[in-house]
Parts: sequence; C-alpha cells; structure tokens
Amino acid sequence: MYQPPHFREDRLDILHDFIRAQTLGMLVTGGRSGLMANPIPFVLDTSASPQGTLKAHLSRANPQWRDIEAGMEALVIFQGVDAYITPSWYETKRETAKVVPTWNYAVVQAAGPVTLMDDAAWVKEQIVALTSRQEAGFAEPWHVGDAPDDFLAAQLKGIVGVQIEITRIEGKWKASQNRPEADRNGVSAGLRAEGAPKALEMADLVDRLGRKS
Repeated sequence: MYQPPHFREDRLDILHDFIRAQTLGMLVTGGRSGLMANPIPFVLDTSASPQGTLKAHLSRANPQWRDIEAGMEALVIFQGVDAYITPSWYETKRETAKVVPTWNYAVVQAAGPVTLMDDAAWVKEQIVALTSRQEAGFAEPWHVGDAPDDFLAAQLKGIVGVQIEITRIEGKWKASQNRPEADRNGVSAGLRAEGAPKALEMADLVDRLGRKS
C-alpha cells in the first residue's frame, strides 16, 4: 500500500483495535482461478501469533475456498470511514487557488499464509466467538446454543474455516494531516456542516489527527 509518512500507522495495538471495530474484511486470494475477493466477518486472535491471527469461515458454495492452496498468501482489507474532500473547504483555495479535490479514508491491510480449517469443532468455535462479540450489545443476545443441535450440525457442514496468520500488517489514516491547520479546520467545518454520520466521523478523525501533526 502506498504510504506517505503523514498517513502511515504502524502501532500494532491501534491496527488491532481497528480490525475489531470493522470486523467485515475483504478476503483477497490469487489461486488457479485468478484473483478472487469476498467480504466476510473476521475474528482477530491476538494470542495465536506475534502479529495476530485472523479467523473466518466461507460457505462451501463459495468457490474461493476451493481455490486456496496450502501456504498461499491472502490479503484482507478492512475499510473504515471515508469522505470526499472538496478544495472549497480549504483556506488555501482563497489564498492561492492552488488546490485540488481529494478523498480521506482509514484502512488496514493484513496479509499472511492462509490455511483451510475443514473441522466442525474449529468452525463452531469461530462462530461462537464471532457471534458472542457481535451480539454483546443487544438486550437479549442470541447464542449459538439457542439453535437446535441437529440444525446447527447441518449448518456447520455447509461452511469451511479460514485462518490467516498475519505476517504483514499496515494502516493508513488519510485525514488531511498534510494540510495546513487552516485547511484542516475548513475540512472539519465543512464535514460537520454536511451533518451525515459518516461525515461527522471523518470530521472527528481530522480533528484528532490534526492535533498530532
């Protein structure tokens, strides 16, 4: 990933927190059938390897798992908030007009060798971990054990586990850190004026990272 110094994020705890918050990652592999990509939810196990291990599952009807060969590298992309940035928000536009539009975003990419886990116990453990995390905020959380045993067993037969030991991980927070303070303030104000949840989230990111630049 192209990494200008202003935007680079290397702190492993920050990258891990981002993955936990995003959950849905784009699994990218390149096997005999060429490049394949599917969005699937991941569980991050930070105790399984030095940089963490990603655990997920694929439907057996999804051809991507059949294209995975032992030891091949997979890439998972976790996309965060993004927003179009108009140069009309920049003070520099009024001063020199030497500005162009851009796009702000936050993203983490993790890569490593992928292993198929064709084991019902492993897959069930992964599903329990994923579901427990996602259901935690509900007043009446659903538990895997709420489903009948025979129904659950049939569902488990229809999926296959995927495990990726992370050997490369990098983050990029592009949030106007390379702009002068007046431009950053203009971007934040412009996004807040839009009022959409995504715009407000990006405005918060611009403000927070701007204080560190």
